[in-house]
Amino acid sequence: MSSNGQNKLQLSDLTALPRPLYGQRSSLPNIALDYRHRHPWGQLSHALHGVLQVHTDNARLVVPPHRAVWVPAQVAHRVTCTADACIRSLYLDPALALWPGEQCRVIAVDPLLRELIRSFGEVPVDYDLSGADGRLAEVLVDRLRLAEELDLVLPQPRDSRLRALCRKAQARPHASVSLMDASEKAGVSEKTLSRLFLKETGMTFRTWRQRMRLVSALPALERGERVTDVALACGYDSLSAFSAAFGRLFGLSPGELGRGHAYKS
Repeated sequence: MSSNGQNKLQLSDLTALPRPLYGQRSSLPNIALDYRHRHPWGQLSHALHGVLQVHTDNARLVVPPHRAVWVPAQVAHRVTCTADACIRSLYLDPALALWPGEQCRVIAVDPLLRELIRSFGEVPVDYDLSGADGRLAEVLVDRLRLAEELDLVLPQPRDSRLRALCRKAQARPHASVSLMDASEKAGVSEKTLSRLFLKETGMTFRTWRQRMRLVSALPALERGERVTDVALACGYDSLSAFSAAFGRLFGLSPGELGRGHAYKS
C-alpha cells in the first residue's frame, strides 16, 4: 500500500492494524455497513455532518454531528446513516484501552476533537510513530480519553415480550404504546413487566419511550424538516414540550440541529 493511502485497505483482510491508531480517510470506505459485523479492534465513528445510527444486540445509539459513538472490539453491530452523512472512522488497537469493558458509548466531540479527527484523516497509513504524525495520534488519543461521555444510549431489553413492545414503539414513535398492552397480550401483570423493563434497561418504560421519541427525531431534523412536523411525528402535541425535552437531552434546540448549529455556524 502506498503511504498516501490511494490503495483501498480492506479491513476484513487484516489481522492487525497498520498502526495502533488508524484512520486514513482515503484508504477507508467511511460508509455505513448496514449488516451485522464486528472488528478485532475498537471503532470510533463520527459524522462531520448527517446522523449516524449504531445498532447492537443490546442498544440503539443515534448520534448527531457533535457526538461520536464508540464500539469496542468484538462487539457485533450494524450502522445506518442519513443520506447526506459524511463519516470519519477511527480504529484503535485494544491495547490503547480507551474505555474499559464491552459497552458502546456516545461521547461529546468539541471543536478541537473534531479538527483532530479531520486532520488525522490526512496522515499516511504508515505514519512515523516517532514523528509529527505520531505525536498527532498521541494528542488525539489523549483528547478521546478526556471526552465527556453522554447518556444517549437507547438500551434494548432482552426479554422477547419487551423487545416486541420496543420494536412496535420505534416503528411508530407517535403512537400510544404502553406496558399495559404488552402485559395483556402476554398474560402477566403490568407491574411484573415494569419491574423487568427497569431491570433490563436501567430506566422506566416511560423514560425509555421519551428518549426513543427524541432520538427518532434526529434524522428528520438533520434533513431540515419543520420542527413542528417532527414533533408531531414523534408523538408530541406541544412544540414547547418537545423543544424543552430535546434541549435537555442533546444540549441544543431542534432548530439549531436543523441549521447545523453545532459546527457549521
